[in-house]
Amino acid sequence: MSTQRIAVIGGDGIGPEVVDATRAVLDALAEVHSLDLAYDEFDWSCRRYAEHGAMMPDDALDTLRPYDAILLGAVGWPGVPDHVSLWGLLIPIRRTFRQYVNERPMTVFEGVDSPLRRARPGTEPGGVDLVVVRENVEGEYSEVGGRMNRGFPDEMAVQESIFTRVGVSRIAEHAFDLAKRRTGYVTSATKSNGIVHTMPFWDEVVADVAAGHPDVRWDAELIDALAAKVVLEPERFDVIVGSNLFGDILSDLTAAVAGSIGIAPSANIDPTREFPSMFEPVHGSAPDIAGKGIANPVGTLWSAVMMLDHLGHPEAASALMEAIRETLKDPATRTGDLGGSASTAEVTEAVVQRVRR
Repeated sequence: MSTQRIAVIGGDGIGPEVVDATRAVLDALAEVHSLDLAYDEFDWSCRRYAEHGAMMPDDALDTLRPYDAILLGAVGWPGVPDHVSLWGLLIPIRRTFRQYVNERPMTVFEGVDSPLRRARPGTEPGGVDLVVVRENVEGEYSEVGGRMNRGFPDEMAVQESIFTRVGVSRIAEHAFDLAKRRTGYVTSATKSNGIVHTMPFWDEVVADVAAGHPDVRWDAELIDALAAKVVLEPERFDVIVGSNLFGDILSDLTAAVAGSIGIAPSANIDPTREFPSMFEPVHGSAPDIAGKGIANPVGTLWSAVMMLDHLGHPEAASALMEAIRETLKDPATRTGDLGGSASTAEVTEAVVQRVRR
């Protein structure tokens, strides 16, 4: 097996901490499962922006292009506007490398106290197991628009949403294909009763794709009603497909339903494999707890599960996922955000020991 190269960007805040934890676990997995993984680290971050005026160097994307995968911790820091950190690193990587699929799985784990578990019997462990499939490169997060009359009373801003038939078709195809490997049910997030052009177009294209998958049950839900149903009956959903904005919001909501955004993973995927895909936790840089040794590494570890699957190592991925499940059962190997008492290092060591068994 040839060496698979992974570009590691720790980023800001707790990002380097959870990435270091994940590296330690990956090293153990490599030993047990005979994986040949090599890493190169890059210090691209808000700190770099403060020192050099850019989140990453001009040739960063060319540097990343040959890698098999990218592992990202988090970006963002007080004093650097979010649009600077995101558009200076994360979004250029996603768009240049055509990572048009953003997969965000979520489940309720045994031992993790979902805020809904006591209210709804369906939210016991195993009752909630879904994936949000988010369109990742167009939609509401476009670069089309601008501002006029800055500083005057009539100042205005225009932001255009971009929906293409190619873009909507391919994300819908991915969602339906994924559902076939799960329970065969897709929910499409829309708002076609209020957004008069893009959302009816989204609905039409998703329906066209659905017609090619008669073995998959599907429906469409207005985003506001869908958000309520994810809270009220999360166990009913399997694969939820949404636009860039709707998918972003729903995936954070599902993480809250499951107990903590600290466990939420994500994969930014180029399904063609022409470019490297990128794997990152959803939780952000959490500057308020950076350096305290209490960050939850599970979101990054679960992202590494997805990375291993993508790289063609399903047995190692399954072993890591099982180790995550087992350590989450015990408060002594859960971090404080999940009602546990463990530090980042203690969770990491517990997972390492499990994957070595």
